[in-house]
Amino acid sequence: MNKVVLITGTSSGLGFEAALQFAEQNYTVYASMRNLNKKDRLLEEAAKRNTQLKIIELDVCQVASINQAVQTIQQQEGRIDILVNNAGAGFAKTTEQASEEEIQWVTEVNYLSVVRCTKAVLPWMRKQKSGHIINISSVGGLVGQPFNELYCAAKFAVEGYTEALATYLPQNFGIHFTAIEPGGIATEFSQSATQKTMGTNGIPQDDYLPILQKYIAGIQERAAQGDTQSFQQAHEVAQVILEIAQSSAPPIRVRTSKWAENFCQYKTNLDPKGKLQNSSVVQALLNEQV
Repeated sequence: MNKVVLITGTSSGLGFEAALQFAEQNYTVYASMRNLNKKDRLLEEAAKRNTQLKIIELDVCQVASINQAVQTIQQQEGRIDILVNNAGAGFAKTTEQASEEEIQWVTEVNYLSVVRCTKAVLPWMRKQKSGHIINISSVGGLVGQPFNELYCAAKFAVEGYTEALATYLPQNFGIHFTAIEPGGIATEFSQSATQKTMGTNGIPQDDYLPILQKYIAGIQERAAQGDTQSFQQAHEVAQVILEIAQSSAPPIRVRTSKWAENFCQYKTNLDPKGKLQNSSVVQALLNEQV
């Protein structure tokens, strides 16, 4: 019997590619998206790859939408074996610049959506005594970065949430948890983060402007050039997700590239007072966009 996998945020980027790779490996894939008007490109690509998947509407910021999608899958399949909490959005504004609505939005889409989707599938996985919940985190969930404090805070929350669940659910109910930690991914994700930062009125004209301009320019340039060190392609990260899903003993967290592994070493490069040890590390954090 094919395993049933639900993936959120599949209209583009990493979710798009992950849905296709799971389908190619004969999983029963429910590819979810908030806007079903974006489904055609995914279905066309699935046809090109001679595989099939099922599109389902799911807005990760709406509890009713999440519950309805999960209920539909249960009715049609009788089980959900894997949940990939992929939906998310980048955001690069300082705490001063961000509005209350933006702060709530960043938290909703990057953290609370993970909690809500997980809560929806847990009763079914607990009853079947098996399951695997894969949360797409980031190296930004381990290392705080300039202008990303709100995004990083949400990803830090995902890391803590994943780790805490993994302390008691695997051994008692056979439900495993993994946080996937990519660096940058050269997809629409970076573009949407930049657009959200600029907003309708452009980049805020304040004291942060020169630093922010440098930061955004670096993201755009490196993503456009296909930087293979810090920016992976979506299919590369999707392959890691698939491999983790197929593991009989999945890890709690995994970084998806050597660059991501090296970058996270900054986390331990602190002096006893908690300060970064040298200016080169500070500059590296300013130059490394995730």
